[in-house]
Amino acid sequence: MAPGYAMGIYIFLISHWSAGFNSTLRGGNVTHHEYIQVGKGRDVGLNQISLFEAKIANGNGEQMMCRDIYRLGHRFDFFRMLSCYFTTVGFYFSTLLTVLTVYIFLYGRLYLVLSGLEKGLSTQPGIRDNKSLQVALASQSFVQIGFLMALPMMMEIGLERGFRQAFSDFVLMQLQLASVFFTFSLGTKTHYFGRTLLHGGARYRGTGRGFVVFHAKFADNYRQYSRSHFVKGIEIMILLLVYQIFGQSYRGSVPYLLITISIWFMVGTWLFAPFLFNPSGFEWQKIIDDWTDWNKWISNRGGIGVPPEKSWESWWEKEQEHLRYSGKRGIIAEILLSLRFFIFQYGLVYHLTITEKTKSVLVYGLSWLVIFLILLIMKAASVGRRRFSAEFQLVFRLIEGLIFLAFLAALIILIAVPHMTFKDIIVCILAFMPTGWGLLQIAQALKPLVQQAGFWGSVRTVARGYDFLMGLLLFTPVAFLAWFPFVSEFQTRMLFNQAFSRGLQISRILGGGQRTEKSSSNKE
Repeated sequence: MAPGYAMGIYIFLISHWSAGFNSTLRGGNVTHHEYIQVGKGRDVGLNQISLFEAKIANGNGEQMMCRDIYRLGHRFDFFRMLSCYFTTVGFYFSTLLTVLTVYIFLYGRLYLVLSGLEKGLSTQPGIRDNKSLQVALASQSFVQIGFLMALPMMMEIGLERGFRQAFSDFVLMQLQLASVFFTFSLGTKTHYFGRTLLHGGARYRGTGRGFVVFHAKFADNYRQYSRSHFVKGIEIMILLLVYQIFGQSYRGSVPYLLITISIWFMVGTWLFAPFLFNPSGFEWQKIIDDWTDWNKWISNRGGIGVPPEKSWESWWEKEQEHLRYSGKRGIIAEILLSLRFFIFQYGLVYHLTITEKTKSVLVYGLSWLVIFLILLIMKAASVGRRRFSAEFQLVFRLIEGLIFLAFLAALIILIAVPHMTFKDIIVCILAFMPTGWGLLQIAQALKPLVQQAGFWGSVRTVARGYDFLMGLLLFTPVAFLAWFPFVSEFQTRMLFNQAFSRGLQISRILGGGQRTEKSSSNKE
């Protein structure tokens, strides 16, 4: 389907959506014919599905901000209002609330842990030995895992085809990782719906009509899911790790596992689902090609006419387009949301072994001094690489080596003199990395001011470093699993249907034949 034709269809649908709202507000009726279980379907991959869901989530975000929905909500009776809510923006708003609840729960737990309230409460027998609370948490976790939410589906299939078939279909869906897919889809809807509410910027996203048996490169997956899933997944993982390190209640017990297992499942899904559902995602040769392509992409410089698929800089600039057209309220909201990382750092720096005996504000100020010192060193290294690496390469490498030795010496001194432990090093990393990301988000929101101050190049360097570290964190487990051939076979046979598996085998045979022909021609 041509892009212009597809765009025309969406303009047609948007105009009819607006006309339907206005007609209803004026007391008119819109006839709607619904055909149950009749529709057009096509075999698509995860990337096409995510693009389509992002497009729909953006549209619902724009609907939620329009006046028509507000007026309809005030003029409808209770039942029509519920019908309008759950058939338009209500589903996406409920999805957003679900993810926000996870954030509020984790940050609330973290506040109890880092402020010392949880430690004080855990010493009280009435709270520590509360069996009723543990039973309630156990039943709640059963709902969180999602088995209870699958009962309507099982009832529908059971009434149509029998309950034995319904149970077998449910087991097959779990083996095909349907829970992973729908949890990942939850993150897609939440990100694009929430970003549209803050900044607007809904646009058409072409999903493509290509053959679905196609291996998506690691760089393609990173570009598409970096900000919507990977960043949020790593943030929640850091919160869970800090809670595991400093938490007092339910540690090592079944209730603690029941509290966090669903959140850990969401983290794993948001970080690694694109690679699980990627055809040939665990083949070693594909992994090598993906790593080469990733290094080339993240190292290329951007510029006028350079597409985001060819350069990290072009992609990074495009990812901030929604901030360029955002209003003052959107920019302020972006800055306020980024302040949570600074509060997170404030809570962690007072739980180090070398600072546990003092609560002075100078400790927090010293932590900021360390952060700015690290940023200054990175800025100096970036400027030196750009100006001196070509002419004075040996001197520049020597300076880099001296900086590394100085950092190593400072770390050894901190371990030897104030008795800094390995746990303190981990906590410092968990505290300073989110703070740097928060500074990066604020700098992107205030891009015109940062450009006038002349620090935009440094911001870009820091952003490239963060993206490289995130890519390395995601790529390492995938590469490790690719060492084992049975992982790729399991993925092909369990996640895809028989036609899909045959298509993969045929593509491998054809690819092998082409490589053989190329090698023979090269020898000649």
